[in-house]
Amino acid sequence: MVDLKTDLVEKRERIEVLLKIVDEMDSGYNESPLILDKAYPVPPPLPTQKGFMSTKSKIRAYSSSSSTMNHTLDSLFDEGYRADVSIIMDYDNIIYAHTSILGAASPVFKGMLKQSRGHGRNRERAIAIRGVSPEAVRVFIRFLYSSCYEEEKMEEFALPLLVLSHAYVVPRLKRLCELWVEEKLMNTDNVIDIFQLALLCDAPQLSLVCYRFILRNFKPVSASEGWKIMKESHPNLEKEIIDSVIYEDVAKKERTRKVNERKIYLQLYEAMEALVHICRDGCRTIGPHDKILRDDQEPCNYVACKRLEMLIRHFARCKMRGPGGCIHCKRMWQILELHSRLCADSDVCKVPLCRNFRENRRKQNKKEDIRWRILVRKIVRSRSISGAPFFSLEST
Repeated sequence: MVDLKTDLVEKRERIEVLLKIVDEMDSGYNESPLILDKAYPVPPPLPTQKGFMSTKSKIRAYSSSSSTMNHTLDSLFDEGYRADVSIIMDYDNIIYAHTSILGAASPVFKGMLKQSRGHGRNRERAIAIRGVSPEAVRVFIRFLYSSCYEEEKMEEFALPLLVLSHAYVVPRLKRLCELWVEEKLMNTDNVIDIFQLALLCDAPQLSLVCYRFILRNFKPVSASEGWKIMKESHPNLEKEIIDSVIYEDVAKKERTRKVNERKIYLQLYEAMEALVHICRDGCRTIGPHDKILRDDQEPCNYVACKRLEMLIRHFARCKMRGPGGCIHCKRMWQILELHSRLCADSDVCKVPLCRNFRENRRKQNKKEDIRWRILVRKIVRSRSISGAPFFSLEST
């Protein structure tokens, strides 16, 4: 029993010393800014979702002292020793706190307390925080003391704490609440409420996360109760979200179209490479007439080679390969003409009819020629090149 009393006396003495230091800092605030800079205490450690996080001080080995200080500040809050301000909440709940700690933690509290200082230092002061759960206010004030919180309380009161941290300008707590909401609380039923709250609390990152979540899950979100309430209370916001969804859908289709278009251009480019490979080097069972093909040659690396080989064989045997005839032969004519427009030197090219197509290009319709030029440029740019061993933009 004697040890317990001795421990209690020592704890009260430490608290009195702490309060004396804080009072001296507070009294010297208006007298000398230099004194304030020297005596200003090191802020409590930043919180993490797992609990404490040590401050980035130069002496990192003294992390145990931070835990001791947090414990002392928690005790100061719980006991209300020498408290000089009352926080009045709903249902006549009251929290007794210390003006120096509130003023140091929040510039809003500091301004409110300065306004009520005029009639004497020992005058009892009161601050009203209404419209929020008293338990949420208690968690908020405790955080101002020691930057500590309980995970269960944070999960339960993350949204009210977000409002309080915004209203009283406590950026560390505000960012912490945003992270909790983003990672653990957001779902299709409450994302609309969180989105509106984020807009009111000037939380741009949380607003962006909500916005992207709504776009990804628009169908279930639009069927939620929060959407129906927003539709009645904020129709303009609903219209903006719908417009954004429509815009994103159009943009997504356009991106898909461009990706598919680029795939087609890449396939055409590979077909041109395979055509040169067949006509110059030969491949498996088909090649130039002066090339001896071996059965034991290495497998072909060109993906389009096999299909192009079948098309060439059909073109050689087909009796309707003239203009307006067989559809497969018509495709082969187009491939040969496309090659002639991509070929860098038709004089030495071994692809059939390459020089003929180049010479007949002068007789071609101007509009048709422009379409071919555009196609050639898109094919070449799909591989991000300005020239190749067999192809060149200069020949277009």
